[in-house]
Amino acid sequence: MADRVLEHPILGIREKGRPVTFYLDGQELQGFEGEPIAMAIKAAGVMVHRYTQKEHKPRGVFCAIGRCTDCVMIVDGVPNIRTCITPLKEGMDVKTQYGVSEEPFPEMSGKATAYEIGKATADEPGKATADEPGKATADEPGKATAGQNSKVN
Repeated sequence: MADRVLEHPILGIREKGRPVTFYLDGQELQGFEGEPIAMAIKAAGVMVHRYTQKEHKPRGVFCAIGRCTDCVMIVDGVPNIRTCITPLKEGMDVKTQYGVSEEPFPEMSGKATAYEIGKATADEPGKATADEPGKATADEPGKATAGQNSKVN
């Protein structure tokens, strides 16, 4: 499994938990029990956690300490869960959040999901967006997504 935050500025240093299976937008993924959900999602190459209600803009981890709401997702049917500080558990069902819903906005139907975008980006950096699969999703893939105070391995 890819990069992991070794020392979180709020959660501190955590022992690596046992491998667990969880689901992101219906796709089976692996992570470590107790690590923040956002860390497991980032390790899978997914950077988009939600889309804003008003302008439908993509958002992902920003502060990584639970203060902002850029990393909120629907977890086990509950919206607005801050995934940067919520521990991963076996079998969790995590979904991209569109405003306050799990239903994509009408103009997004038929476009790539956040999971598909993340996988394309992880497999081949600089590829895939919701608007146009195969186009860059971030200015600099791999740049500090877990906050500047976090140590990443």
